[in-house]
Amino acid sequence: MYYICRMNTEFVQNWFSQVKKGTLSYIILNILDGKEYYGYELVQEIKTHTTLEVAEGTLYPLLNRLKTEGIVESKWVEQDSGIPRKYYTLSKDGKATLDEMKKIWSALETAINKIQK
Repeated sequence: MYYICRMNTEFVQNWFSQVKKGTLSYIILNILDGKEYYGYELVQEIKTHTTLEVAEGTLYPLLNRLKTEGIVESKWVEQDSGIPRKYYTLSKDGKATLDEMKKIWSALETAINKIQK
């Protein structure tokens, strides 16, 4: 019995890892919608609104990929004290991408809610 539970727990952990990977871009784009954030601030927003733990080693490569895709824009901003911060915001194409992702998410949520028991 313990082995089955342990195996199921591992299965759920692996499944959750995949869900996290698949939704992190969507979460980030939603947070960036209408406001710009620098990396650490973005991590804090994710922690505030979700139960996800996101490491900087995960966040920055994803932000770079989103920038390469033209979905987010970034700019360096000098600080009164300390080092400059890189701020991220949605591009025009990013806003359109997020709108499409919202439609897909809504349809998927509706379908899942219909089949859940």
